Amino acid sequence: MTPAEEPRYQVRVSELPADERPRERLLRLGPQALTSAELLAILLRTGTAAMGVMEVATHLLTQRRGLRGLASQDLGLLAKEHGVGQAKATTIAAAFELGRRLALEGDVARPAVLNPGDIARLLQAEMELLQQEELRLLTLDTKHQLISATMLYRGSLNSAPARVAEVFREAVRQNAAAIAVAHNHPSGDPTPSPDDIRFTEAIVEAGRLIEVDVLDHLVFGHGRYVSLRERRLGFA
Repeated sequence: MTPAEEPRYQVRVSELPADERPRERLLRLGPQALTSAELLAILLRTGTAAMGVMEVATHLLTQRRGLRGLASQDLGLLAKEHGVGQAKATTIAAAFELGRRLALEGDVARPAVLNPGDIARLLQAEMELLQQEELRLLTLDTKHQLISATMLYRGSLNSAPARVAEVFREAVRQNAAAIAVAHNHPSGDPTPSPDDIRFTEAIVEAGRLIEVDVLDHLVFGHGRYVSLRERRLGFA
């Protein structure tokens, strides 16, 4: 039986005492007092005929093993979940993206990216759980402080000129002095492929031509990563 088919008695948000409903609790106590399921229920707003909004929220978090798994869920797949749909999926994705941007802004100086560990601290927790391959770009200023972290595209990595141009189009637009790139292997094995190495060679060469330093290219697997610069793959 699917979650929507299992017979059960549901306590819906509308049946709760007014001061126990998630939105009212947030107004009264602040967002820190709410559980992750309650906060997610506020974003979802409504449930379905078979599942209350709190049950939909709890089911999503359980199926995705918490917020990190939910944050890495493909938008199209999330929209197909029972009780979600496209509008709610985009609301959830927007909330996670705002959180990521806040973490990058911070209240202190922008983080410096000086070595593979710095790149991993910024990207690994999210990228190692992705179910599709993604290419991320970090743009950096002259002190190698982070300007932005951008997802450039999803799909298998290759060294096609259009891909290389896409990397540097964003770097030039932001007047970046240096960049670092990273992508993930959904298989869990971060060993660089021949395409990964060719792509690295192409962006390193293009960076030399326009005087934008390519610091590194990381490949993330499950719980580990490989630095192509450390292994001298694609970096002359």
